[in-house]
Amino acid sequence: MQLHSAPNQSAQLADLSPHTPAGELPFTLKDLRSAIPAYCFEPSVARSLAYFFLDLGIIAGLYAAAAAINTGWFLPIFWFAQGTMFWALFVVGHDCGHGSFSKHKWLNNLVGHLSHTPILVPYHGWRISHRTHHANTGNIDTDESWYPVTESKYDAMTWPEKLIRFYLPLLAYPIYLFRRSPSRPGGTHFLPGSPLFKPSEKWDVLTSTIWLIGMLGLLAGIGYQYGFVFLTTYYLVPYVIFVMWLDLVTFLHHTEADIPWYANDDWYFLKGALSTIDRDYGIFNPIHHDIGTHVAHHIFLNIPHYYLQDATAAIKPVLGSYYRQSDVPIWKSFFRSAKACHFVADQGSPVYYQPRGKH
Repeated sequence: MQLHSAPNQSAQLADLSPHTPAGELPFTLKDLRSAIPAYCFEPSVARSLAYFFLDLGIIAGLYAAAAAINTGWFLPIFWFAQGTMFWALFVVGHDCGHGSFSKHKWLNNLVGHLSHTPILVPYHGWRISHRTHHANTGNIDTDESWYPVTESKYDAMTWPEKLIRFYLPLLAYPIYLFRRSPSRPGGTHFLPGSPLFKPSEKWDVLTSTIWLIGMLGLLAGIGYQYGFVFLTTYYLVPYVIFVMWLDLVTFLHHTEADIPWYANDDWYFLKGALSTIDRDYGIFNPIHHDIGTHVAHHIFLNIPHYYLQDATAAIKPVLGSYYRQSDVPIWKSFFRSAKACHFVADQGSPVYYQPRGKH
């Protein structure tokens, strides 16, 4: 991995950002905010909708191509391309969940559901747990997504948990939606009584679950009408590719041997937000809306995806050596991290991933 130097923030971020202790970092959120051009914080409804409809158009075009070509050799191409576009559609919904798609809550919620429901993601349930992840990034005690387990928790994990977490991580997302994570209190993203949610979030959670039930009904109808093989060929296989993309990218956002993790009493928002890394996905960067440009996104949640590269260029000189960017090819990074990153020490702060071989 190569380390590079390089209007007021939203009310949401202000709620997540406690006072920065003196002497911890040589810059503040205000310093970073001042370095970023003001336009980066202003979403364009027209531009955001253009990306949404572009993704839908490509998805429709791929289905049309599959119907027109209708031959076995094209199926692997279709599966990979369509699964990749499902992932791109997820990223549009991701902007909606952060309020960076537009400044209109109703539009964010509408497009968020239209983006996430077709790929079986409960928009509000995911949005809320993802908000918790951003509020606690880098906190070994309270982070929500792809956080490390401690050595003692690693020892206590059952073999199915270790199988999914360490050997089949690219298939973990559907299980996460139902069961949450190995070392956090259990909880589903579909029911308002889950420990993931507050009582005030009940109707949001139920709304997204109802949308999802409708989508499952549609898929069941397609399977009944055209057969399970048809449903598998044109939906389930691309869905699995989408899940693999989601798990790959989110795993690589936060899993690297030299990324620090902090105990709760040694953590604050900005320090934790820097415990992520930018990665280059090559030709896929524009396809999946620059989601690999992740450091700036974790610091300022309300920057639309199409301004993240501009914001990153602006804050790199301020961040200096605190900015992390990997130039290692994606699949090499994945296998290296999967091998080297299993657990962290039970005590201390910061702590770093250790491989199973040191256990």
